Amino acid sequence: METIINYLENMFATLPKTKQMNSLKEDLLANMEDKYNELKRNGKTENEAIGIVISEFGNIDELVKEFGIKLEEKKEQLPMLTDDQVNKYLEANKKMSKVIGIGVFLCIIGAAVLILMIQLSEDGLLTGLTGDAGAIIGLVPLLVLVALGVGLMIYSGTTMERFKYIEDDFELPTYLKKSIENKMEAFHPTYTLSTILGVVLCILSPIALFMAVAFNNYSILLGVVILLLIVSIAVYIFIYFGSIYTGYKKLLKIDEYARVNKENNKVINAVAAVIWPLAVAIFLISGMVYHQWHINWIVFPITGLLFAMFSGAYNALNEKD
Repeated sequence: METIINYLENMFATLPKTKQMNSLKEDLLANMEDKYNELKRNGKTENEAIGIVISEFGNIDELVKEFGIKLEEKKEQLPMLTDDQVNKYLEANKKMSKVIGIGVFLCIIGAAVLILMIQLSEDGLLTGLTGDAGAIIGLVPLLVLVALGVGLMIYSGTTMERFKYIEDDFELPTYLKKSIENKMEAFHPTYTLSTILGVVLCILSPIALFMAVAFNNYSILLGVVILLLIVSIAVYIFIYFGSIYTGYKKLLKIDEYARVNKENNKVINAVAAVIWPLAVAIFLISGMVYHQWHINWIVFPITGLLFAMFSGAYNALNEKD
């Protein structure tokens, strides 16, 4: 039913928000729900039931005419996407998901290399270098890897610039919309498995740190390096598979990409643009100035948790309004 509700919301998004129009939408949703449940009881699959319901109730112009509703303003004419545009966007989005994932992976690995250099210096494995000297030299690979990572992310952003129209309003032919829904449904098990794998890796990542503390307190920084390595792999999985899934949601304009949620996304993205660079700054300053490499990594999971709480609360409050 969620697909039908989203479809209905998108269908009415550009129409006047009058009492009569809201009443029509509620009646239409009730009828679509009854028809959907009837088809399910008769043995239709979910996809078949959704397709039949949308094909029977999906023409808003005919419904408005049938109910004798007079529109106060002319419906905005939106551009219609073609098969070629959609296929090229999905292909480019998949490729750039990998590029962004590698970029973020390199940034995290840069921090791990810096900590590894400090550990090797303190253990005397880098001849003639103290811990502080190791930290300074470790900045070189850190900056190189971060520069590469940021470069890849900029490249991805400029490459996807030609698909900027996906962020605006558009229409899809019914057959093409159904085709995208089928592709999204086929990809959903892979997306779910990747999310589970990423979460499991994040949960297990502190084990290396605990083992280092339990057996050899002097190798605690090495435990942090292994933790960051595991987390970087998990983050790559989240970004790669998550971005592909997001591409389908953008085309279908559902969930956080529905027209009604666009304003919420702008606020959340603005907060993300501040909070994550701030977390990186805290990580670097606490490590380089106060030598807290063994514990300052915790700033990232805490930031992620706080950001998730803010996003969820903000969306919930706006939905209530």
